[in-house]
This record gives sequence, C-alpha cells and structure tokens, in this order.
Amino acid sequence: MTEPVRDEMHTPVLPGRGASDYERYLRTDELLALQKTAQERVHHDELLFQTVHQSSELWLKFAGGEVDEAASALEREELAPALRFMRRAVLAIQYITTQIEMLNQMDPWEYQQIRVVLGHGSGFDSPGFRRLPHVTQRVWKAFEQLRERAGLELTELYQRGREFEDLYQLAELLTEWDERIWVWRFRHYSIVARALGEETVGTQGTPVQVLGKLIAQRQLPKLWNTRSRLVELFDAERRGG
Repeated sequence: MTEPVRDEMHTPVLPGRGASDYERYLRTDELLALQKTAQERVHHDELLFQTVHQSSELWLKFAGGEVDEAASALEREELAPALRFMRRAVLAIQYITTQIEMLNQMDPWEYQQIRVVLGHGSGFDSPGFRRLPHVTQRVWKAFEQLRERAGLELTELYQRGREFEDLYQLAELLTEWDERIWVWRFRHYSIVARALGEETVGTQGTPVQVLGKLIAQRQLPKLWNTRSRLVELFDAERRGG
C-alpha cells in the first residue's frame, strides 16, 4: 500500500495556533473568538453590531498609524512618503464610513435589545476615535513648519500651488482627511438618529440631538477658513481689475 505523499508547502511553519500559516499569521482563532457566540447574544444582530465596530477599530488603528508615519516623514522633510501615508489614511476612513451603512440594516425596534447590553458603551470611548485628534494635530504641526520654512501663507500656497506642488498636495490631503472624518461622524450620527430618534438620550446621558451639533467641529479649521479667504481675495482682485 502506497503512503500518501506529504505536501510540505501546506504544512505550517509559523508558530502559534491554527491549522495553516494563514490562520497562524492572522491569528484567526483569536480574532473570530472576539465576538459573542450565538448562545451569548441577546439578539441575532449583535454579531452585525460587533463586526462593524470591531473592524472600524482596526481601520482606525491603521489610519492613526499612517497619519503618525506621515508626521514623522514631514518632520524629516520627506514629503513624498508623507503623501502616500495620508492617502492610505484617507482611504481607511472611507472604508469605515461605507461599512457603517450596514447598521441601517438593523430593525429600530429590535436594536433596543442590543442597546440594553451596551451598558454605558459609547462611540466617544473608541480608542481609535480618541487617537485621531492627537495624530491630526501632530501632522498639522509638521505641515505648518514646512509651510513657514517655504515662506508662504496658506492662501499663497493655494495661489502658487504649481510652484510648490508637493506641499499643495499635502494641504489638500489634510483637507480631505478632515473632511472624511466629518463625513464619517455625520453618517454615524444620522444612523444613530435613524435608529433612536433625535430626542433620545444616549448610553452616556448625552441627547442624540447634542451629538449632531458636535459634528460641525473641524479638526483643521484653518484649512477651511483659507477657502473663505481665497474667495475674498479673488473677488477683491476682480474688483480691483
């Protein structure tokens, strides 16, 4: 009787648990055990709720890390890698904005059962969300130092963008980063309002309506104010001409 040939290419070589190197490298045993089991769930949609929020935390961890790397690159005056890091961070925020739409597939009445088991859990306690302002301010400070070294006001950078292409592209990516955070927060708010209504008090005692007002806050207001200033300058130039 011929013994089966052992396929060494399918034999795990990495340490850890799992039947394959794929499972061991990604630690899928641990990852897939982080959600409640079917027996533990108070409602079927708890898996949906946990999947959306846990995967969001992973993307936020990645996005925050990329912005931090961009800041480090700028502090070394390396604009090219900083641009790439910021583009990746922006995409990560787009992903979490898209996947949050899954929460609209939850029935508003049945969502109440999930809300009960959240305790005082709130999006404000998200480690990824809390990290964003810190990395954003770090990359902004690094950008501002480069802009000042170039001897430019922000309005001048936009008026003379072709002369300072990388710096201009960086300003635009920072604007998009801030915009994507705003869009994500707005979609999160609108989904909560759709599920709970705007007169409801949230899990930490904050009315849903108040959360909506917080959305208007910008991480990088100077970039948005510059837009308004450019309109003023352009109109003044036309009148003068």
